[in-house]
Parts: sequence; C-alpha cells; structure tokens
Amino acid sequence: MVGNRAWFGGLFSGSGKRRQVSAEKIVLDLTPVQEQRLQSLKERLNVPYDETRTDHQDSLRALWNASFPDTELTSLVSEQWKDMGWQGVNPATDFRGCGFVSLENLLFFARTYPASFKRLMLKQQGMRTTWEYPFAVAGVNISYMLIQLLELNSVRPKSLPGINFIKVLTEHEDAFDVLYCIAFEMMDAQWLAMRASYMQFKEVLEATRQQLERELSLEDLNSIHDLPACNLLYK
Repeated sequence: MVGNRAWFGGLFSGSGKRRQVSAEKIVLDLTPVQEQRLQSLKERLNVPYDETRTDHQDSLRALWNASFPDTELTSLVSEQWKDMGWQGVNPATDFRGCGFVSLENLLFFARTYPASFKRLMLKQQGMRTTWEYPFAVAGVNISYMLIQLLELNSVRPKSLPGINFIKVLTEHEDAFDVLYCIAFEMMDAQWLAMRASYMQFKEVLEATRQQLERELSLEDLNSIHDLPACNLLYK
C-alpha cells in the first residue's frame, strides 16, 4: 500500500546511504549548454497565463483531454474543472500564482507519465481521507515550490540543490518537468505516509520540499534518474 509508513521510509532510505556534499565546495562555471537551457527555463517562468491567448487556451483544453479523454469539456469556464481539483470554474484564477509554466508542468505529467498522473488525480491508491488535497491546485503549488527550491529566479543558484539541478539539466533538457512529476509523486506518498487531511497540505508540501532538497544534495547526482524517488514514476 502506498500509504504505509514503513514503505515510505524504506523508499527514501537509499538517499541516506549516499553522501551529501556542501555547496561551498562547488565552483559553478556554466557550460554553453547549461547557460542556454537555464536561460530557456527562466524565460518559461516569466510567461503569465493569459486566458485570451489561443495557445494557452489550447494547452488548457489539451490538459482536460489528457485527464478526461472520454468526457467533453463544455467550456473553458465550467464547473467541470472542479472534478480535477481546481478551486473554481476557471483555472486561470489559480494559474496567477505561478504562471503558464504550472500548466505546462501538469500537461507534461499527463502526457509523459499518464499512469502516474491518473493514479494521483483519481486518488486510486492508499488510505484516503474524506478531505483530500485538490489535485490541480496542488500541482500549481509544487511548481512554485520547485522554482523557489532551485533558486530559478536568481542570477545563479547558491544552494546545492540548485547547483546540482544545473548539472542534471545538462543531461536532460526537460529536467524541470520530470522533476515536477517526481515531486508530485513524492508529495502524494508523503501525504499518505502522514495520513494527512486538507488542512495539513502545507505541512506535507514542506516535508516534500525537505526530502527533495536532500535528494538533490547527493554527491553522485548527475542525472534525473539518479534521484532515489525517480522510481515512483511509471508510464
């Protein structure tokens, strides 16, 4: 069972056996590839969600179709969105906190790891509470948490997770999106392990951030697949 406490501790115990390194020992000199990919990612973060833009509308419809392929969306402003865990009838309201990248993250998750995406969205595993976290809004919060953790709004990251992420970005251009999917899985596992309910979401998100920070501080981290929690994802 996903929510088993012993299972959760065992899943991440591998990261405790691998050495963590101090950021003070690392000199950050970006390669041209790292510079280009980091800049491209930062440009994505600066794009606000604009409900008047056709491409943004198309992405939102694509998210619905990937989430509920057998159900037609009647309108971009609809009560149907609440089934996915948006706060109201218009997801645009929730995107204001993080911008278009939070929609891109959700859409990437739905398209790249559809089995994991639907399992989390539909809360198909584990001992669930009556007051569950809203899936889509949780996704926006995870996007924001990652941006802060990786210091993507800074000129250069100074923390080890941010520095190691740039190393990972060398190997995987879509590292941020994959990391988002991993973080979502970690958050859900943490939720179940803590037997949390809606009012504890911030506590669960903080515990997830701390675990992700530890994994991103591992000395031998060179690929997104080196993260112990990467094995949570499946297609």
